[in-house]
Amino acid sequence: MLKTLISTSIVTASLLITACTTTPNSDQQAQNLALLQNNNWELTYIGATEFKADPNARNNPSIQFGSDLRVSGSDGCNRLMGQYAIKGQHITLGQLGATNMFCQNTMQLAGQYTEALNKVKGYQVYDKTLKLLDQHGNRVLEYKIK
Repeated sequence: MLKTLISTSIVTASLLITACTTTPNSDQQAQNLALLQNNNWELTYIGATEFKADPNARNNPSIQFGSDLRVSGSDGCNRLMGQYAIKGQHITLGQLGATNMFCQNTMQLAGQYTEALNKVKGYQVYDKTLKLLDQHGNRVLEYKIK
């Protein structure tokens, strides 16, 4: 009887400890989501390469995540729009639509930016910084609040 009671106690304690360590903090997730949404994020890095915004450019790469799960922004030339989904720290960008303008000086940047967006699988947001991450947790894009 004593062995059964001790075994049951150990199993119960193990389950409680495991549940506490694997249950995401819903308050933290809500705070992260509040920081992510409804801000105008301006690009600062593509991968490891720092991006310096051109003050004379008509559009610099940026992104906005709405609370209606719509995403919009600019690739430096064209406007982007689409939908996204969030689950914990994972983010899925749906098929993004774009205008079809020709911008002679920024077409290479626009291509790199779009390619990076296609790799996004996760995000980290803190203070005034947003990092969009690939499936391995590597930064593909980084932004600051405008």
